Amino acid sequence: MSDLEALAQLNDPVRRSLYAFVSASGGEVGRGEAAAAAGVSRTLAAHHLDKLVEAGLLEAGFRAQERKGPGSGRPAKVYRRARAELSVSLPPRDYGSLAAVLAEVVDLLGGEEQAEEAARGMGRRLAAGREADAVEVLRERGYEPYAEEGEVRQRNCPFHALAERQPLLVCSMNLALCQGLLEGLGQDPGRARLDPRPGECCVALSKTNEN
Repeated sequence: MSDLEALAQLNDPVRRSLYAFVSASGGEVGRGEAAAAAGVSRTLAAHHLDKLVEAGLLEAGFRAQERKGPGSGRPAKVYRRARAELSVSLPPRDYGSLAAVLAEVVDLLGGEEQAEEAARGMGRRLAAGREADAVEVLRERGYEPYAEEGEVRQRNCPFHALAERQPLLVCSMNLALCQGLLEGLGQDPGRARLDPRPGECCVALSKTNEN
């Protein structure tokens, strides 16, 4: 199935709602939880969830029952957002390859500091003319921020593919961009710090000016 065909699966409002709920959970979701969130029956939810798995938008697994031994029942089927990235461009474009080449050039020339300053400037430009909180801007840019224990974590790294190839460079630029965004919004850039977690963005923000 092509990326275009896969993304077309989200045209169905029930599937779109289920996908959004699973993605926002940041972990594994059972059929019952997803059905309740989408306001549909468990059977209908299971059908659409499995279709999303077939399309490569979700991944499925099994969660063992807490009760062990005879009568404990079968492991429950659970779903999580797929790790694969899908994109559609008409006509086709390949900005990712160019970004990878530019990142290698920065590394070869030892231009990390200049790259960070450029990223910080981009963050300030993203904030230009905005009165929104940084979280709103980050959400618009695809970071998927969420609150946790007095700080803001981010489920998605918009630069994930490139970060896997050049993690030190990309993460330092990502931090600089977020700091520039905060600065441009008149907030303390020190709120942003590197705190990588598997499967999430490497940058976290404190909710206050305290670190």
